[in-house]
Amino acid sequence: MKPTLLILAAWMGSRYGWLKQIDPIGPNNEVIIDYSIYDAIRAGFGKVVFVIRKDIEKDFKDFFWSRFEKYIKVEYVYQELTILPSGFSVPEGRVKPWWTGHAMLMAKDVVKEPFAMINADDFYGKESFEAMSDFLMKNTSDSLYSLIWYQLKNTVSPYGSVNRGVCSSTDWNLVNIEEKRNIQTMDWTLWYYDEDKIWHILDENTIVSMNFFGFMPNVFDYLEQWFLDFLQHHGTEQTSEYYIPQLVDDLIKTNTIVTKVIPNEASWFGVTYKEDKPEVVASIQKLISSWVYPEKLWN
Repeated sequence: MKPTLLILAAWMGSRYGWLKQIDPIGPNNEVIIDYSIYDAIRAGFGKVVFVIRKDIEKDFKDFFWSRFEKYIKVEYVYQELTILPSGFSVPEGRVKPWWTGHAMLMAKDVVKEPFAMINADDFYGKESFEAMSDFLMKNTSDSLYSLIWYQLKNTVSPYGSVNRGVCSSTDWNLVNIEEKRNIQTMDWTLWYYDEDKIWHILDENTIVSMNFFGFMPNVFDYLEQWFLDFLQHHGTEQTSEYYIPQLVDDLIKTNTIVTKVIPNEASWFGVTYKEDKPEVVASIQKLISSWVYPEKLWN
């Protein structure tokens, strides 16, 4: 069974300034999503599912119309703040989304096969899709998931802070994943500002998650259960968020699943801030010049 690629594309980044998921970075108006799907197709993925919002649906679909549908099956699901389990409602005044845990849950009725999940605005590299596809097509255990990981120094922006899931592992099994916020470079050193309101140093070679996970479809059962528990404890708050790394960490700590870490040599880059774009454009051009990608992805 060919795996599915689930792409989280619902929420534009406020730090970037507009709908960065459809901001061209390739020579023929290609965006990062184009390169992710191109890599997924040649790695053997059989379907793409986008998580978007209704209010960006027209712009999103108009931009991608007939671009890759002839190469791979494409489906859409929708994340809205108000889509919650029975008995819960959005607290008055809340505008902040519930984030990636809620976004992934929107795909439970259309994803029935092993799948990988990625962010729409991150470039993960050809080799990472090949490694993930190989894992998903060979995996026969519902209790075995996977994670492509990267070195922290290769995932930060010189133009502002980022949030990253900091990882630790033993014998290539993920042991812990902890969200660290406000990571930034100061005086040539990486720091993060934690909930204790103290600045802490992070080693630049720290291994982090960029939300490139490999899941079996039973993850949606766990996600429903864990999200319900999250809402019961935090559902009345204005800014509480539930992240996929948090779910994975919870499942590991309760001995529910094992998550294999997949190291990779692929380049990562992203557009957290609009100032990041020129470097991303240059990086894509280097890959085109090296024949990793054709100058025009879709004919």
